[in-house]
Amino acid sequence: MNKRLIIVLLGCLIVFGGVFGMKYMGSKAMNQYFDNMPVPPVTISATTVKPQAWTQSLEAVGTLRAVNGIQVTSEVAGKVEALHFESGQRVEEGTVLVELDAKTDRADLKTYEAQSRLANTDLERLRKLYKLESISKADLDRAESEAAQARARVLTQKARIDQKTIRAPFTGELGIRQVDLGQYIDPGTTIVTLQALDSLYVDFTLPEQHLARVKPQQEVRVRVGALDGEVLNGKIQAVETRVDPETRNFPVRAELPNPEGRLRPGMFARVNIALPEREQVILVPRTAISYNAYGNSVFVVTEKTVEPSQAEGNEAVKAEAAQADEPRLIVRQRFVKTGEGRGDYVVVESGLTEGERIATSGLLKLRNDQPVKINNELAPDTSLNPAPADT
Repeated sequence: MNKRLIIVLLGCLIVFGGVFGMKYMGSKAMNQYFDNMPVPPVTISATTVKPQAWTQSLEAVGTLRAVNGIQVTSEVAGKVEALHFESGQRVEEGTVLVELDAKTDRADLKTYEAQSRLANTDLERLRKLYKLESISKADLDRAESEAAQARARVLTQKARIDQKTIRAPFTGELGIRQVDLGQYIDPGTTIVTLQALDSLYVDFTLPEQHLARVKPQQEVRVRVGALDGEVLNGKIQAVETRVDPETRNFPVRAELPNPEGRLRPGMFARVNIALPEREQVILVPRTAISYNAYGNSVFVVTEKTVEPSQAEGNEAVKAEAAQADEPRLIVRQRFVKTGEGRGDYVVVESGLTEGERIATSGLLKLRNDQPVKINNELAPDTSLNPAPADT
């Protein structure tokens, strides 16, 4: 009985041992296969790092304003008697725009002129009598004062009448008319806007640390969104002599020619001031930088050959080594320090050296030692001065 039990137990042990042994050997072989299975390469675009000349510049945003721009208003109250302009019209300096009703003022002017003539006649008569010593010097002085007052009333009334004829103070383009014929307007009522558009100012601010680097007559490059990114050239016209104590910025004003009248006051503008300093820097596309909270990095492309010791006993690696005419390309992540950016490029201050290749697209699919293939037909278009594509 004991002999039969021992035989059964040995049989079970042999059966279960064989099952577990086969399972172990299968798992080991499968793990070895997946561990040695070649990773398919990822297709990327790449560029070679090389120093480039970098012109330092300052960037700012500003607003366009007219060299001469006003709201045409009236100094006195009155009813609009005549309108001599149309909305959007170009007018010359001195052109009559609006006439207010001045009938009563002209009638008063005739009264004052008559009073002035009478005062002058009396004055001449009293001067003759004074020479004959028929009147005192006080009587003559009083007559001279009355004549001067009469002349002053005439001049005041003429000035009041002139105020009711509103003229263009300078040459420019009118906006939209804000008053109608027969309308009664008060002093200060806006009649129309007048803007001189032959040239425009660009007002912007810069941080105080750049105060010594900005001078009048420096060239500026201006982009206005309404012109689809077209670059306009101008010059700095003035630099404010004080810094705003609240913002620590100082105002700057540049002037832009506007012969075709395409620019308008109030437009938003991006201003670039080229500085005379130039230096050699490492410049890479923005798409090559992986931005992270713990630091910015790039993927450096390196060559890795399959050594005989690695291929020994590994059929997949042997096959790859046999088929590869060139060394394998892999990428290694490397942290870099980035600096100023411009357009589609950014300056790398440290972390890269001349001649290294870096990936410029497909970064989300990459990790350390990831095999890659380079296809620069997929490379993104880059420019220092990008412009929106036409639609």
